[in-house]
Amino acid sequence: MLADTAGHPLVIGHRGASGYRPEHTRAAYELAFALGAEAVEPDLVASRDGVLVLRHENEISGTTDVASRPEFAGRRTTREVDGAPLTGWFTEDFTWAELATLRATERLGALRQTSASFDGRFPLLRLRDLLELVEDAADAGQRLLRIVAEFKHASHFAGLGLPLDELFAAELEAAGWGRGDGRLILESFEPTILDRLGDRGVHGARVFLIEESGAPWDLVLRDGAAATSYDEVVTEAGLMRLAGRFDGVSVSKSRLVGGSKRRGPLHGAELVDAAHSAGLAVYTWTLRPENRFLAPAFRRGTARAHWGDWLGEFRAVIDTGVDGIFVDQPDLGVEARDGRD
Repeated sequence: MLADTAGHPLVIGHRGASGYRPEHTRAAYELAFALGAEAVEPDLVASRDGVLVLRHENEISGTTDVASRPEFAGRRTTREVDGAPLTGWFTEDFTWAELATLRATERLGALRQTSASFDGRFPLLRLRDLLELVEDAADAGQRLLRIVAEFKHASHFAGLGLPLDELFAAELEAAGWGRGDGRLILESFEPTILDRLGDRGVHGARVFLIEESGAPWDLVLRDGAAATSYDEVVTEAGLMRLAGRFDGVSVSKSRLVGGSKRRGPLHGAELVDAAHSAGLAVYTWTLRPENRFLAPAFRRGTARAHWGDWLGEFRAVIDTGVDGIFVDQPDLGVEARDGRD
């Protein structure tokens, strides 16, 4: 059995080492582990033939070269995703064999030009490819490594006859994962898919993602204007209602540092303490060093791509007591955590 050498908080490579390589590629995931990540986070969407694919969104024009491929020009369309119209190319309109011909591109190319220099080099990955990659990396490093799987647009895919929970459970069964060995964390902005994963007997900590504003789309579909908002979740009463149902919450970084405390929702260490009191672990996303992503107090200069006082912000987040941090540059997360006095 591999040793669990993870520190606290857990350093999670956000879509791999996505600050250095195009996200969700083999190069990004392998680099994340090489830089000290103890887990990686894939976003899961589905192909037309039911293959779970690793992409930031089901609309893939910003993360692949699909827009430059004449053979797929006719696939460009407008769809409604979570109540909003979106135009582009969608994974559900492609078979996996077709998606496998595409190459990944840097989503933030203007900001991360070094990463963009790798555009076109790497193919897309499936969930099954990542499961094998994580096992190989764990064996090579003789340490337990985790996957934090995020289910994207679960209601949208269910409406297309592509239930992500069912597809995921089948993939795990085929690969021998999800057997309660601590390697798997499950997360979604839609709480009902987390319930369904539990009902299917998928063994993994279930974490409810909390947006900065709005309400979960699955609850909006069910309850309309009466849907429980994310703000209502991050109160003492809201967190207590999650106790026993889920294992944790994952909140946007602005709910911990840099944001003004709004009336009602908890903020910062108070939020973390209340969640812990309810028996919930707390994760946060996403820690990034560029000025564009830092809270105003931690920015240095005016260039959006320049790195500001990332160490100050990262440590402010860690000092709230969170249990896991999602980072685009895993080495920076490790430094912020392990280099404290």
